[in-house]
Amino acid sequence: MTILPITYLGNTAWWSHLLNEECIIDIGENWIKQSARNRCEIQTPNGVATLSVNVCGRGERIATRDVRIDYSKRWQHQHLHALLSSYKKSPYYDHYAEVFEPFYTRQWEWLAEYNLELTRTLLRLMNVDMELRVSETYVEATPDDLDLRGKKEFLAASYAENLPSYIQVFEDRMDFVPGLSVIDLFYCEGPYAPQLLRR
Repeated sequence: MTILPITYLGNTAWWSHLLNEECIIDIGENWIKQSARNRCEIQTPNGVATLSVNVCGRGERIATRDVRIDYSKRWQHQHLHALLSSYKKSPYYDHYAEVFEPFYTRQWEWLAEYNLELTRTLLRLMNVDMELRVSETYVEATPDDLDLRGKKEFLAASYAENLPSYIQVFEDRMDFVPGLSVIDLFYCEGPYAPQLLRR
């Protein structure tokens, strides 16, 4: 079994594990700051940019399931604007922009709930019939498990280099960037994204 952390618009490596292996998403693990749990990377006209969901109590030692979202700053507006300016010319932006807009206008209390709903939405849009397996208590890994919690590889592009490339929005002026958020793949490939993520 593969043990995954929860992610905010996880990168293509995270999604490849989810679609190809028996996985469990652990929201009972200890919160890890500055990780894919509340961050993702997208390609912008100026290069790769990191989008971060603001959270409360960043210095506390708590379980990921207990992390609250902080709306005191306008991160939702910033993310929505970044996605618009980066992907408005992508093949599938107009098809799906309205589906994602509520995630940047409505407020969720818990980060885990927000991320899980985003993940389920992407699965539905990709026509993948999958019930997410989620644990609210810490999952003890066995020697046979692939434990990817706490791995920095989810933030490193090199981790996803074994996945096929696809046409990105700024390919006319930038080299292909592997390992970006699945939102990049999704806006560029739409319902064909699962074919590229399956090994």
